[in-house]
Amino acid sequence: MVNVLFVTADQFRGDCLGAAGHPVVRTPNLDRLAAGGVSFRRHFANATPCAPSRAGLYTGMYLCNHRVAVNGTPLDDRFTNVAREARALGYEPALFGYTDTGVDPRTVPADSPWLRRYEGVLPGFEPVCHLPESEPEPWLAWLRRRGVDLPDDWRAFVDRPAPGTRHRARYGAAESQTAFLTDRVLDHLDDAGDRPWFVHVSYLRPHPPYLAPAPYDTMYDPSSVPDPVRAPTRDEEGRQHPLLGLMIGHPLLRSPDDPDEQRAWQAAYYGMVSEVDAHVGRLLDWLDETGRAADTIVLFTSDHGELLGDHWLREKLGWFDSAFHVPMIVRDPRPAFDATRGRAVDAFTEHVDVLPTICDLLGAQVPLQCDGRPLTGWLEGTPPSHWRREAHMELDLRDPDSPLLEEAFGVTLEECSLAVLRDDHGKYVQFAGHHALPPIFFDLDSDPAQVVNRAADPALAPRVLDYAQRMLAWRMRHNERTLAGTKLTMHAGPVERRAPRLR
Repeated sequence: MVNVLFVTADQFRGDCLGAAGHPVVRTPNLDRLAAGGVSFRRHFANATPCAPSRAGLYTGMYLCNHRVAVNGTPLDDRFTNVAREARALGYEPALFGYTDTGVDPRTVPADSPWLRRYEGVLPGFEPVCHLPESEPEPWLAWLRRRGVDLPDDWRAFVDRPAPGTRHRARYGAAESQTAFLTDRVLDHLDDAGDRPWFVHVSYLRPHPPYLAPAPYDTMYDPSSVPDPVRAPTRDEEGRQHPLLGLMIGHPLLRSPDDPDEQRAWQAAYYGMVSEVDAHVGRLLDWLDETGRAADTIVLFTSDHGELLGDHWLREKLGWFDSAFHVPMIVRDPRPAFDATRGRAVDAFTEHVDVLPTICDLLGAQVPLQCDGRPLTGWLEGTPPSHWRREAHMELDLRDPDSPLLEEAFGVTLEECSLAVLRDDHGKYVQFAGHHALPPIFFDLDSDPAQVVNRAADPALAPRVLDYAQRMLAWRMRHNERTLAGTKLTMHAGPVERRAPRLR
């Protein structure tokens, strides 16, 4: 059995890799991982924010099937996932970090503390070091043992910059969550011996707060960062769509007004990226130094991206590429994959492909629930035929705890969602509450920045119709199918036929 090192970094933009040609960011360790494996340059998360995206990453299912709509929506326990599949193969899957999994209320007592948080543990994982964002107690306890004077309000220590600085963390580089978690992983691997292992490392950074420990906070000159992709003014951007106008004005979503602060914030984010890269490098060094690189599959990705000022927004809500486009690198050390080392794939790949890929690489059958397909052919140098020519994304903005959006636009709870179809030439956005929230269409050939909504342009009506019909066909083709391909027969009892979602 080979080992598996599955690494995610939260809110890591897909363009923030040296190997991807970013003009500023330096990621030497992820670049060397890419040089030894395959990079998927147009890899997209299928949902945002964290919990919906991770549900798709771990189950291989689109949001329309796994139904984890928002942070706090429980994950239906009937679904298998990456940890359960690994456990069925004989591994003891270990978690370092978090999975943002809401527990299915039907599986725990009514007084379970897990019903008051969405940052639970994906079933099947052994939480060797569970480090959720809201309660990172193992890290805080470690800081106290090191003599760090933590205030009673630890969030002030974590979320506010060091005095006299804009974006410097109050802890040192050796004391960050990223450093602490990497230390715990390396301790675990040192104790693993010769037993095959499956380790999931889930880093919080570069997720907000936008603070980096020295020297990462000054690693990048704010004057060198690229300009955000957006319309010249907020008002012009907001006229694209009513929902975007609302988002741009939201204090938690709007990017900084001050251009200097915008640049400083971007530079800090890039520093956070480089800090993650440095600690991924420590994991890769351990594999090299122990000889385990020769029998360990390494996967690196993120749950979703970061708008970083694009379209006058921060965070990850909306329908723009920078919120969904993420890195995806796979390195399998076995000789069958030697021919493709260092190769970059430009086909559209998605998070729903990750679980099928892991299963296929480990010689297991891909679960029938999966909406994606294995990336193995790209890794072997024999690209699959009839591969998708588009990417699909979903965002559900419902809030069972608040009717804000419903009241703002006169829609129902079930109408607070959108779906996106994006290919080489266009992007179509359909809203469930279409009577109040009109569709969006970007002609990417003439408007790659995705600024001008041309859904109502008569000249583009045939194209808009084509994209709408393709989205409908995609949705019909991906209905949940666990038993739909099974038939009870008199001659043979249950007969199951497995067929690909797409020819």
